Amino acid sequence: MKTKRLLVGIFTLVLMFMLAACSSNSTDKSSEKNSNMDHENMKMDEKSSSSDDKSMDMGEMNHSGSGEVPEGLKVAENPKYKVGSQAIMKADHMEGMNGAEATIVGAYDTTAYAVTYTPTTGGEPVKNHKWVIQQEIKAAGDKVLEPGTKVTLQADHMEGMNGATGTIDSAEKTTVYMVDYTPTTGGEKVTNHKWVTESELSAK
Repeated sequence: MKTKRLLVGIFTLVLMFMLAACSSNSTDKSSEKNSNMDHENMKMDEKSSSSDDKSMDMGEMNHSGSGEVPEGLKVAENPKYKVGSQAIMKADHMEGMNGAEATIVGAYDTTAYAVTYTPTTGGEPVKNHKWVIQQEIKAAGDKVLEPGTKVTLQADHMEGMNGATGTIDSAEKTTVYMVDYTPTTGGEKVTNHKWVTESELSAK
């Protein structure tokens, strides 16, 4: 009788150990599976984040405009590059601009300014931004503004520019052009880009 009880006890203990081992094995596999899934999800999130960053960059780089011009801006009577003609850009305001073929959409006589300003949306100051024209500066009048002059911008070329406080870096009385072009780096066509000065264009 004692032997039978002993055997039952041993059998029960062995069974308990086997069940515990199976449970542990199953937990390890489940944990490993979850870990792998988490790793895959992280990869997908990284890809998605990278894709979003690229989209954001492309969106920021594509300075297409509405084609509207500020009130009081005068159409150039005899521009070097006629509306509808093509020219080669020598500007590097944006990646893919230098060397790109531009189609002239508009030509206007004004003063173009390079400015440093802090976006209204926050972030670091934008240095030596080219170009903001006379008619895009609040209460600028007709007088050419000197370097160092504090101004309020009324341009919307970039997010956070309209209403921003800036400083004039340089001034250039010239003909400015609104242009369409396809970046040399590829990507979407940029339409109604503001502005390119006459000295930043060359004959095709």
